[in-house]
Amino acid sequence: MVDRGANPLSLPDDWPDHPDPILALNRMGSFDWDLDAGVMQMDAQAHEIFDLRPEEYDDRPESLGSRVPSGEALRLDTVVSRALKDGSENYGAYFRVRRRDGSLRWTHTQGYIRRDGSGRPRRIIGIVRDATQELGDSEARREQAAQEDLRRRQTNVVQLTTAALAHARTVQDVIDVLKDTHGLTHLGATSLVMGLVEAGRIRLIAEGPEGSFIPGTDVTRIDEPYPMSEAVRTLSPCFIESPEDFAERYPGLWQGLTGLNITSAAYLPLIVQARPIGAMGLLYSDRRGFSAEERNILVALGSSISQSLQRAMFYEQEMDLAQGLQQAMLPRTIPSVSGADLAVRYRAASIGGSLGRDIGGDWYDLIPLPGGRVGAVIGDVQGHDTHAAAVMGQLRIVLRAYAAEGHPPATVMARASAFLDELDTDRSATCLYAEADLSTGVLQVVRAGHLDPLVRRTDGSCRRVRVPGGLPLGLSAEFGQLDYPVGTMELDPGDTLLLCTDGLVELPGADLDDGMETLAALIAVGPDDVRDLADRLIDVAEERGGGDDVALLLLRRRVLDSPRPGGRLKQRVAPGDPQALAEARHMIRATAGTWGARDRADEIELVADEMITNVLMHTEGSAVLTLRVLTEGSERRVRVEVEDSSSALPRRREAGESGVSGRGLFLIDTLTDVWGVEARGGGKCVWSEFVVAKASAPA
Repeated sequence: MVDRGANPLSLPDDWPDHPDPILALNRMGSFDWDLDAGVMQMDAQAHEIFDLRPEEYDDRPESLGSRVPSGEALRLDTVVSRALKDGSENYGAYFRVRRRDGSLRWTHTQGYIRRDGSGRPRRIIGIVRDATQELGDSEARREQAAQEDLRRRQTNVVQLTTAALAHARTVQDVIDVLKDTHGLTHLGATSLVMGLVEAGRIRLIAEGPEGSFIPGTDVTRIDEPYPMSEAVRTLSPCFIESPEDFAERYPGLWQGLTGLNITSAAYLPLIVQARPIGAMGLLYSDRRGFSAEERNILVALGSSISQSLQRAMFYEQEMDLAQGLQQAMLPRTIPSVSGADLAVRYRAASIGGSLGRDIGGDWYDLIPLPGGRVGAVIGDVQGHDTHAAAVMGQLRIVLRAYAAEGHPPATVMARASAFLDELDTDRSATCLYAEADLSTGVLQVVRAGHLDPLVRRTDGSCRRVRVPGGLPLGLSAEFGQLDYPVGTMELDPGDTLLLCTDGLVELPGADLDDGMETLAALIAVGPDDVRDLADRLIDVAEERGGGDDVALLLLRRRVLDSPRPGGRLKQRVAPGDPQALAEARHMIRATAGTWGARDRADEIELVADEMITNVLMHTEGSAVLTLRVLTEGSERRVRVEVEDSSSALPRRREAGESGVSGRGLFLIDTLTDVWGVEARGGGKCVWSEFVVAKASAPA
């Protein structure tokens, strides 16, 4: 009475997802037995087979003792135990159940054993059914066994096809699963055709046998005399029993199929929520006609395929939306920058096929600034969804606006953080902003919880540049006003700066520092051209996969054909912004060292500070600081200019013995080699020049 010939199924771990239509079609109940927890859940059909009311069963196998006689239970336990121990994938057995009225009836069960990687059984998924009539007499049993075998094979077709379609993400994936040789073998068909309903027409998306395309059928009207149109129009399957039936009902279509040995066909409507989304045709060359059981199986198959196709269509629609949003939020073009070669790249993540999660908040930007400067931005908004992309777009725009207004880097970052905090979103963001003067190679860098930049030198070496950083953007409400220290670095002609998001660095199970070292080594041996190098880095990210976006920006300072006469840096200092004043002092000192004026850095900083302070104290506007290096013959000078909007000229005052002001012009006159005042539109410019040690002019 033991059935050991059941075919093992390769079912997904969450099977059955929605088995009721298939099992009810075959008058079966289902159970799911968690061996670790000792819990066996059964559906309503299984309760009916055991003649149990729902409240009489508590999901424990022991509770079936009132319905399964002890002898039957012992025999069934022996079958199950042997299958669990000998590594079997399935088992089957007949046993008797005692009904509520005391009578016995035969029941059949079939279980599929799921094991973990070590082979330990963890779960049994199975079916139970009433087998009384099947075992009524020997002839009936043989006939019933044959029918059951056929039914099992047909049910397996639906189950195996559904299991394979569970991994299909796109419409093409669905087609590939069904048209695969293995898939067609399960379906029992020679070939398959499929069409989708679009604007009152049916567009063919999968042809039948190779070379069987019939001109004029790629797009057809629903009211045309084709079997696929009829299935969509009537919402009912269209079964063609024989070649004669085919030729009589659809002569135009049959003429194109006469050489393909088609003997029958089944055209199934693909219906979701009572609405046709398309139709599918299965063409056979080894059968004529369809039994009632076969028709029912094909209808169930069409329902399963419809659900998979709808999921795929939703996925593609979501992907189109996500990609469109991502493209809209990222810069459409990157401006050309005099003195630099640029390359930017973006790679979307692919996370487990989840809809809408192939998009994230990574972004890059390049911002032209006055005076030939440029701002380079890289950032990453928390999350992988359309909301992250929307937040990213807003953050990119405001950061660009703050930079274009002339704010110093630290102020740009602080204001962007405050904006994100006020945006009423739960997202934070990491960001790095580098403001570069390509004439001098001086970069001012601020970092908000983001990765450090990397620089590849002209000798091929590549290193991580440690930059002081602050907290990620958007945390102002939690931590108060955030400070972002400014780091200064120098980019020599031929050097390449890399800014990237952590998707390019993070490796599964690896430390972030190790990832940075790996990336630096890859850049060191990469192509010299920044576009080729960017492509190479993205290719590596593609090969590695991973669940995060990748954004990167490469900036290579060009090697000039001839030396330039000097460089220039500019920064605005607004009233009431002590941070901007501190940053200006830092820029002055760092730039003086870069330009070979380290011996006079204190004097330059002190004079510039006095000139800026005078503007902030005696005018109502901002001070605009400009540093220049001038070369005349063998003499090099550093020129400091401070512009304001007031036309009133500076005048010398007596400070007195205890005065705290009035010594500004005396200080400027004492420390500088030459100074003066120039009219500038509606304001003026006070300038000072310092002769520095003779040296070759900077590039």
